This record gives sequence, structure tokens and C-alpha cells, in this order.
Amino acid sequence: MTLSELAVVIPTLNAARSLPGTLAALRGVPVVVADGGSMDGTPDLAARLGAHVIAAPRGRGPQLAAGAAAAQAAWLLFLHADTRLGEGWRAAVIRFLDAPGAEGRAAHFRFALDEASPPARRLTRAVAWRCRILGLPYGDQGLLIHRDLYAALGGHPPWPLFEDVALVRALGRRRLVALPAEAITSAARWRRDGWLFRSARNLLCLGLYFAGLPPRLIARLYA
Repeated sequence: MTLSELAVVIPTLNAARSLPGTLAALRGVPVVVADGGSMDGTPDLAARLGAHVIAAPRGRGPQLAAGAAAAQAAWLLFLHADTRLGEGWRAAVIRFLDAPGAEGRAAHFRFALDEASPPARRLTRAVAWRCRILGLPYGDQGLLIHRDLYAALGGHPPWPLFEDVALVRALGRRRLVALPAEAITSAARWRRDGWLFRSARNLLCLGLYFAGLPPRLIARLYA
């Protein structure tokens, strides 16, 4: 199989700074950018770089669902705007697509950051543990899934956050495959907020989600 059956869906909101690097790694693959109302020229930039751009209600869940509906491919790869796929991602994806029963599973990439500081290395190890032990990759690791399976699971819920966790939990860890390639995410948010503060806040929000607090209320704390 080739990547001709694949489309990448990227939700954006004021992502003009990071999007060019993300799209550069995807050359030759159809990309749908679902924009939530950017004010920094993101839609025009994405269109100039070859992406199909659609307007969507703001929020990662609604944007991802809208992008999936607009994509014209059997396989969907959901990716964040500040995440760049690393070397070997195409071969890893093709091997997954060629494997028997791939249509009934989904795949994610290894989490990586675009810096190698001690805090970045600690976070990378923590995410690897979370994926290995809990079977809980986040959206910044990408998610590769067949359109039919995505539809059968109900797609992304219309939430402002944890839409990725909800979909992964619906899949279940037995249907998740870790690909031998990296999804390299910008560390800018951790540098801006502080490594310890941002990680602690994310963990607190995840705990509130598992405790049953509605994601829209958690989003207020997250913001």
C-alpha cells in the first residue's frame, strides 16, 4: 500500500509560526486544515502551502470532526499544528497499513520534543511510561485510524480538550499500535508556562476528567 489512501487532518488556531514546519514534513500527502478562527493569517498561509483549508467551530474536537468529514481518504491521520513528523514516518505508516487487520486498529507515534534539555528528557520518559503502562497517547502523538473505525467509535466528541483521550479510551489499548517513528512537538508551551507548572496542570486536568468533571469546565481551569 502507498500513502495515496491517507489524508492528514490538522486543527489550527493562530498557528502561522509552527504550521510551515509541520506541513513541510507532509509533502505529497493531502492535508486538511480545519481552522477555528485564526487572526494571524494561518488559513491563507496553509492554502499557499498546499493544504485544503476549511473553517470550523472553534475547539479541537469540533475542528477535528469537521476536518475528518472534509477529508477524501480511507485513512485519517490526526496531527497537531505544532507537531512535526520525524524521519521514517512514511515507512512506519505504510508498514502499519499493510499489516493484516489494520482497519480494526489505530496507531500513534512516539512523543518527542524539539529540544533536549533535562526537563524535556524527563517529560519524554514520562509520556513513554504513560503510553506503555496506561495505553494513553495524547493528540500530540498523532492518531492514524481508518475512516470506518473512526465513524464506528463516534469520532471526536465536540469538546475543547480531552477529545483525544476520549477517542483513545473508546479504542482501548488492545487496538492501539505504537509506530517506530517520532512526532516532534514544539516545547514552546512548556518553556512559556514552566515545565513543572504545565506538567502539573495537565495532570490535574486529566485527574478531573477521569473523576467525571465535564471537559468544558476543565477547559476553564486549563486556560
